Amino acid sequence: MRIEVIGGGPAGLYFAILMKKQRPNAQIRVIERNRPDDTFGFGVVFSDQTLDTFEAYDLPSYRAITENFAYWDDIEIHFKGSLHRIGGNGFCGCSRRTLLLLLQDRARELGIEMDFETEIKSLDELAGADLVVAADGINSFVREQNRDHFQPQVDLRPNKFTWMGSTKPLDAFTFYFKETEHGIFIAHTYQYEPGLSTWVLETDPETFDKAGLGDMSEEESARFLEGVFAEELDGHPLMINRSLWRQFPMIRNKRWTMDNVVLLGDAKSTAHFSIGSGTKLAMEDAIALYESFRRKDTVDAALADFEATRREDVEKTQHAADVSLVWFEHVKRYWPMDPVTFSFGVMTRSKAITYDNLQLRAPEFVKEASQVFAKSVRAQGFDVDVENPAPPAFQPFKMRGMTLENRFVVSPMCMYSAREGLPTDFHFVHYGARAVGGAGIVFTEMTCVAPDARITHGCTGLWNDEQQAAWTRIVDFVHENSKAKICLQLGHAGRKGASKLMWEGMDQPLPQDEAWPIISASALPYYPESQVPREMTREDMDRVKGEFVAAAKRGIACGFDMLELHSAHGYLLASFLSPVTNQRTDEYGGPIENRLRYPLEVFKALREVWPDDKPMSVRISATDWIEGGITGDDAVKIAQAFADAGADLVDCSTGQTAPESAPVYGRMFQTPYADQIRNEGGLATMAVGAITSADQANTILAAGRADLIALGRPHLADPSFTLRAAGEYGVGDIFAPVQYEPGKAQLLRNAERNREELIELKLKAKPKTHNPAMREAAE
Repeated sequence: MRIEVIGGGPAGLYFAILMKKQRPNAQIRVIERNRPDDTFGFGVVFSDQTLDTFEAYDLPSYRAITENFAYWDDIEIHFKGSLHRIGGNGFCGCSRRTLLLLLQDRARELGIEMDFETEIKSLDELAGADLVVAADGINSFVREQNRDHFQPQVDLRPNKFTWMGSTKPLDAFTFYFKETEHGIFIAHTYQYEPGLSTWVLETDPETFDKAGLGDMSEEESARFLEGVFAEELDGHPLMINRSLWRQFPMIRNKRWTMDNVVLLGDAKSTAHFSIGSGTKLAMEDAIALYESFRRKDTVDAALADFEATRREDVEKTQHAADVSLVWFEHVKRYWPMDPVTFSFGVMTRSKAITYDNLQLRAPEFVKEASQVFAKSVRAQGFDVDVENPAPPAFQPFKMRGMTLENRFVVSPMCMYSAREGLPTDFHFVHYGARAVGGAGIVFTEMTCVAPDARITHGCTGLWNDEQQAAWTRIVDFVHENSKAKICLQLGHAGRKGASKLMWEGMDQPLPQDEAWPIISASALPYYPESQVPREMTREDMDRVKGEFVAAAKRGIACGFDMLELHSAHGYLLASFLSPVTNQRTDEYGGPIENRLRYPLEVFKALREVWPDDKPMSVRISATDWIEGGITGDDAVKIAQAFADAGADLVDCSTGQTAPESAPVYGRMFQTPYADQIRNEGGLATMAVGAITSADQANTILAAGRADLIALGRPHLADPSFTLRAAGEYGVGDIFAPVQYEPGKAQLLRNAERNREELIELKLKAKPKTHNPAMREAAE
């Protein structure tokens, strides 16, 4: 078998090593355009977990690597004169040049041919090869010459960065955040061998321009940055090595393989340096490709297997990198924060580290973060324990005259189980059970203000006395049997009305003989086959506004504690807000101020009748996930406009505006929008969307990214989700009806023991240290 590897970086070399071990008779050549000891940049980083993998796949190269690495266990964060040192991380750094030389030595030992200072300009030069591995980096000529096939997408991020080195010794992975007259600079730093450390220096485009860095040479940039970080460098210089200012390209490819050619490493996909995963990702690509050849007998089958089995892990890493890099791009958003909260945000920015696993690594730091959160709650007038505080999700929260016992919310979820808008016994049990289960507040599903405002035949309503009586029964039960509050969510389906039940076809139109006329901001059908809505007239606007007000008055009579106006998900009011669905040419269309006009008119009318001591919120789609639609920046303006009109909370959902919405799903995927609105707009927000655990809720709250946490599907599976979470965290003062007290007591006893056992298991599963000194001490 003849294998040609284009590119002598870590990905290409490591794959060649693994394949040569498996197939000693294979003819393998690595072709590198540079000299053997050429390298750009300074150090690379691996975690203990990654070193576990290297040890399993090639022991000689693993030993060579670990004998030349610098180890550290801590992360240091320097911010506004404060220093926070968080242990339990297990990282090591190595010179990139050293890593390449070690891998080259191992390749020679196995008999791999290496051609340096050789540039391949066309795949035709490698005709006859059974396999061509294109590990030729970010600027891959293989990918670029075959763009139509691989279909690369390159997202060039706005921040500027440069890669430098220093003789400054460091004993931790260290972040420095510095504010200057020009703006904020960030240094990502770590030691990679005795007396040498990597300094990746980053700033936003505005600061870059104000400082005049675009007009400076490499040497001038280094001297300027020595001034910015003079205190941190402590007299040590910054060194350059092709230390050009650049923007990071997030690279993805629709296809990774073409005939017998496969992309590997940065040619295939990149991961931002802020999670230290570029070299790790590349070498794990090499392992995955090697494993595909172990599983499959032919090149075609192996490459198909590689693309099928490797893509999910790569996309997870890239998603974590995306979230991390966005945090650094918006560091100004977090600048006013308490240093502890800021540092907690740094640690949890990529979602890979959470409140619970950080507590395993650095319990004192997590306790300090919880204390800071509790102090902010005490400052709002609550008598809470600050020395030994409950976790953030179990802290109270107040809006106007309403106080919540905790931050858990039963998210509004349509059940599609009403009869002519009338809530049934199903709803009585559904809402009652979740209130008794301990949540701070329960939201109703979108309750429609008129028969023609419904999404489906099964949607609840509040337009007649019978419905009002049914809702009153539910509200009374919640108040009499729990400490939960209950919020009425009012809405109008707009162009998404007259649809089938969710399980019969989500948003699919009803047959014509079953449908009712629908209205919207503009005469645009949801699907091509959907009913075309009538564009609303001023008369329609007055009628619908009156229906909202009438429903709100009924909600007051029912005894609801809070009111939310649904202005998201492409429903009627959302259809005014989004430029995707609003094509009006009158005063209700065009710029965002005009598109806000009618939704604000409805909200203000509701605020006028809703009691002053009861809060109101608004649910918005903070992005349409559609080019040309609402963005996060737009969402801040929309949220501020509703806050000016009297909204106490912004419920931050996203999308569902139109079928072409293309959300980027993942854990807590909508939380960044709650974060932006809260920390740029200065507004209270509720995070919702793929939040599945109390751990995630505590993480979001402790990092200052939202004020309330809405969970939908977890509450469907477990009505007592909050009570169970209280047991897991040892929060004993959560309310339970007297009838359920024995069960609560048993839950608390068992949960404490279960949590101790889980912690023990997690600690045992933690990757072993690869620090020789620590391993010798342990032995």
